[in-house]
Amino acid sequence: MQDRRNCRVAFVGAGGMIAEHAKAFEGLDGVEFVAICNRTRDKAEAIAARHGIAAVFDDLDDMLDTAKPDLVVMAVYEPAIHDVAARILERPVALFMEKPIGLDLAEARAVHALARQKGRQVWVGLNRRTLGSTQAALADLAENAGPRFIEVQDQQSLETARVIGHAETVVQNWMYANSIHLVDYLVAFGRGEVSDVTVLQPWNAEDPGVVLAHVRFSSGDTGVYRGIWNGPGPWACTVSAPHRRWEMRPLERAVFQNAGERSLNEVAATEADQSYKPGFRLQAERVLGAWQGRDTGAATIDDALRSTELVARIYGLSDR
Repeated sequence: MQDRRNCRVAFVGAGGMIAEHAKAFEGLDGVEFVAICNRTRDKAEAIAARHGIAAVFDDLDDMLDTAKPDLVVMAVYEPAIHDVAARILERPVALFMEKPIGLDLAEARAVHALARQKGRQVWVGLNRRTLGSTQAALADLAENAGPRFIEVQDQQSLETARVIGHAETVVQNWMYANSIHLVDYLVAFGRGEVSDVTVLQPWNAEDPGVVLAHVRFSSGDTGVYRGIWNGPGPWACTVSAPHRRWEMRPLERAVFQNAGERSLNEVAATEADQSYKPGFRLQAERVLGAWQGRDTGAATIDDALRSTELVARIYGLSDR
């Protein structure tokens, strides 16, 4: 158990995600913002001014040596994830990093292995788990021991990734950077370990189209992943149990249908999801609580690696 002193929080990166994380952590009891580091200093200075961050650095090692944070919140461009995370993990600090945890599976495994080797606490921003919609479904399903059938629909476009400015190495690994948002629902709702993945329609990197896979869990739960590449479609997740069917479409909105009924019942959005980027406030609360030594259910790097491994299996990339 940590002592009752404030958690000294530092930020690495200065993009939109770091700004949202700063907003989510700001005002939590027991949090002190001590520093932010980014190669482009003016972006870091703008976030620091907006959120009361004490100091701005353009060198990571200098920030870690000077500010001495307890927790580093990291959100950097995918090609930099491995190197930046590795430098932080060399220090005796806790880390909360945005997904993905590596540009590809090999990098994700390397970051995970280093975290385990160094004995560091590492949490990952799998914020779909902390959406009010997801939490409502999980709480209800926990009351029913019956089997679950999970359907996930993903939609991606390599061309869109290029158009918005991503480097080709990121585009070629886009399933790790973006499909993990949806694949993680299978892991979040499916109980037990993934016992089998049957790819019904495989990924074709030369001509991306539909990817379809059936996933089995050791608990008996099953799921289907459907990825639509270069075509229209929503991001959506449904979970069917004997007593009730839950649907998240869009992901931030939950409706349920009771057994024997046709009507849909909508769940009201949480106040936190209306005031912050959805899922971020509860996520920040859980990470802080975990740092303080409580079992809060904050998503760990083990959770993130499980979802990354599942992405690789669905896309036939496990050996790369």
